[in-house]
Amino acid sequence: MPSVPPGPGPAAAGPDSFPDPVREPVPPSGPGAPDPVRDPWRPAMRLALAEADAAARGGDVPVGAVLLGPDGAVLAAGHNEREAVHDPTAHAEVLALRRAAALRGEWRLTGCTLVVTLEPCVMCAGALVQARVDRVVYGAVDEKAGAAGSLWDLVRDRRLNHRPEVIAGVLAEECSAQLTAFFRTR
Repeated sequence: MPSVPPGPGPAAAGPDSFPDPVREPVPPSGPGAPDPVRDPWRPAMRLALAEADAAARGGDVPVGAVLLGPDGAVLAAGHNEREAVHDPTAHAEVLALRRAAALRGEWRLTGCTLVVTLEPCVMCAGALVQARVDRVVYGAVDEKAGAAGSLWDLVRDRRLNHRPEVIAGVLAEECSAQLTAFFRTR
């Protein structure tokens, strides 16, 4: 912890003045600089990217998700399987939620974090809220269908009874590149 230089004590501060705030050093910025908000989620996002690869190999849009338990361990994973099972609800997030709920034996996934390569759509955002997931971490922004901050912000709508924390942009370039490569071949 940085030391704070001595300043005026409470007696020296007048009614309209306050002691000087502690000045923290500005963290380095730019490419390669540490990011304390996003960096802790990189390993889980790499697992989600591997799931997305499996979706692409199956002919589906490469979106992958992992659901982490309160202790940070992987509870479940999923990738898009809409083409494989002919089910419009077989999105990576929904499949990961279903598998985790089955494993835990309850539908409430409080304390859990969903890490997904693409910003959740309205259906998936609604499922995350209903499952009471504490946190949503995503990579690429979905400007056409995103419901966690870009086109809509369903997960943080103040009218809902549960609002997960959202952390966007984890390995965003890698997640976007994977989707771009897939659609170039279509």
